[in-house]
Amino acid sequence: MTPAKSAIDPRLTTRTRQPGLDLLRAIAIVLVILYHAGLFGFVLPYDVQRFGWIGVDLFFVLSGYLIAGQLLSALARGRSPNVRRFYWRRALRILPAFFVVVAICFFLPVWREYPNMPPVWKFLTFTQNLGLRGGTTFSHAWSLCIESQFYLLLPFLLLALARWRRGHWIVPCAVVLCGIVIRGLIARANLNSPAPSFAVWQKFIYYPTYARLDPLTMGVCLAAIEHFRPKWWTALTKMAKWIWIPGLAAIVLALALAEDTLSITSCALGFPLIAVGFSALLLCAVSPELPFSRVAIPGAAFLATVAYSVYLSHKLMMHWTLTFGAAHSIAETSVTGYVLMLSSILVAGSALFFAVERPFLQMRQRYVKRSTDAP
Repeated sequence: MTPAKSAIDPRLTTRTRQPGLDLLRAIAIVLVILYHAGLFGFVLPYDVQRFGWIGVDLFFVLSGYLIAGQLLSALARGRSPNVRRFYWRRALRILPAFFVVVAICFFLPVWREYPNMPPVWKFLTFTQNLGLRGGTTFSHAWSLCIESQFYLLLPFLLLALARWRRGHWIVPCAVVLCGIVIRGLIARANLNSPAPSFAVWQKFIYYPTYARLDPLTMGVCLAAIEHFRPKWWTALTKMAKWIWIPGLAAIVLALALAEDTLSITSCALGFPLIAVGFSALLLCAVSPELPFSRVAIPGAAFLATVAYSVYLSHKLMMHWTLTFGAAHSIAETSVTGYVLMLSSILVAGSALFFAVERPFLQMRQRYVKRSTDAP
């Protein structure tokens, strides 16, 4: 697939963007912000921000597709991926801005959105999502922990699957099926307990790695189809003008099930339905049959570029907005309060990007050379 040459990446002026993927990434960060804003009291009419939690699953599908594609492109050429280079690039992409936010939360408690914070070693080892419950500072790092754990193992899993052809289908299906069974069993045990608990749902279903691999797996499968089954990929992208209908239907069905969060059906099937829906929308975003792959939406490329820094820092700025608003009689439900919250998030996220994330991305471009993959 040839990237659309419409908008230039503000990080690296030589890199072109894919407008459709930028749009999806921008939508994902907006959904996440709106959902967390509702938790802080910045509610929207009809409480629509409650559906924003699916933004994380959209990030997962995008990440699985894009990151796995870097490894699969080498395998598709009959070469072994440079795993060392892959880890270095991931580290320089993720760690600097992440460590800055962890340091702010640890050394400046006044900036924390909640008084209590998980032990720092859990952030440093990317295990903070295990045993996690809501109501703690920087709790949204759980999704980054899942991605880090996933990509730590992904190169070796792909190398193993390169030698086991049947595993190409068995492993992804097994991952999704195991997730469905595990979540269903946990939900059933929770419902049969004397007092079904939302905290149990968070701790054992929503945050743990074993329960949230559906979208990452489907993103990797899309990348595998693109690199190893080009005819299938062409057929899928040509069908994109129809695929968006069942894709949106799957997402709507999952959201309808999620209204009863603790039900067995919702826990077992909700996440894979959302993963299927967003996988369909990703195909629409890259399909030459639709305008999304060619037409850049104004602002989407920039928002997609700073999305990671915005994701890391947005709760800090929500807390700051509440503090500032209380001191100046600005209600969080007012238009002024909402605009102040969104503006501060964008300013802080952009500052973190340009001050920390971008220099390390440029360092990655300069020093982590694109060495030739070994045969």
